[in-house]
Amino acid sequence: MPKGTVVTYASRLGKPLRAHQRIMLVADAKAIAGLTQYEFGGDYGAAANNKRSGHIYFVPDDTLLLDEAESLGIRAATDLYGGVVPHPFVKTKAITHPLVDKDAHRPDGWLFRFGERIRNAVLPGYTVFCRRDARIAAGRMLLRGPIRLKDPREAGGRGQTVITAPNELDELLDRFSMDNLAYSGLVLEENLHQVATLSVGHIAVSNLSFTYCGRQRVTTNNENRPAYGGSDLICVRGGWDALYQLPMGHAVRVGVEKARVYDEATNAYAGFMASRRNYDVGLGLDVNGNYGSGVFESSWRAGGATGAEVAALAEFMRDSSVEIVEASHVEEFGRDLEPPPEALTSIRLDDPQDGPMIRYTVVRRIERAKRRA
Repeated sequence: MPKGTVVTYASRLGKPLRAHQRIMLVADAKAIAGLTQYEFGGDYGAAANNKRSGHIYFVPDDTLLLDEAESLGIRAATDLYGGVVPHPFVKTKAITHPLVDKDAHRPDGWLFRFGERIRNAVLPGYTVFCRRDARIAAGRMLLRGPIRLKDPREAGGRGQTVITAPNELDELLDRFSMDNLAYSGLVLEENLHQVATLSVGHIAVSNLSFTYCGRQRVTTNNENRPAYGGSDLICVRGGWDALYQLPMGHAVRVGVEKARVYDEATNAYAGFMASRRNYDVGLGLDVNGNYGSGVFESSWRAGGATGAEVAALAEFMRDSSVEIVEASHVEEFGRDLEPPPEALTSIRLDDPQDGPMIRYTVVRRIERAKRRA
């Protein structure tokens, strides 16, 4: 008898998923159902799900708002694979940077103390919600060098522009309506060179939790542009302290600590909860050639690394002696590509937006606890 039902869910404010993302969301939800001895019930909005009984576990396409989660019966992080936030802007990279001053335009619910807590965990930058504040922020930052502008609504490196002069800012602001800028904001951030991006996170499903760090892959898409190519993760059973026990270079260790600071600061927002906590941490060189690092953004929803997360979850659940799992989820673009023989799951399709591609997951290494004599 199943313990409950796992369903996918299209969130109220979530952007439409691309075809390959929809396929992977369903595949990940089915895998979670099998691991937790639940049945898979398809999409929550389907008529058949109105008759479901028992505990319903949600795998949403995006971070949920608090009132939306409550209407679904989500009361704790154990009810979903993802996260819940009290305001729309909290689920975006808009919260990663402070405002230009105490009088800056800001949405209802903005917390100055969150920015204060993560100040040393992120790169220099500002979030703005009006043109006046954007010009103030750019005026300060351009004195040091080029700055990167980020649309908080976008992900995967999309919606970003590097500027070097004030007139370039004005040209970009002309693309934003005042209403969109006031609602979603705009991020202005120090621009790094020779960037590598860490993927750092914590997962909790049922009574099991693990923490991980790894690196994001960069590939070339069908338009011959750099694109996200997946993530290689090293996952360890337990929490942040367990992750710190793994051997890692100084730069990676600093990046992990910054992700932890960011993660722990989220309790400033009343109603925040998450079972899937993922942070992109950038490592690179500033305009003067000095090393810098900081959290780029958070992800409290199923994402590009989730295939690897679910593969690791499966190994931890099947064998309590497993302490470390190295797993990868890979995205490649082009025709006539084949996943490796060891791939656990794979899809190949001609995506209407991204073109021909494959995605697959592999487990590369498993380490078990050493038996005591």
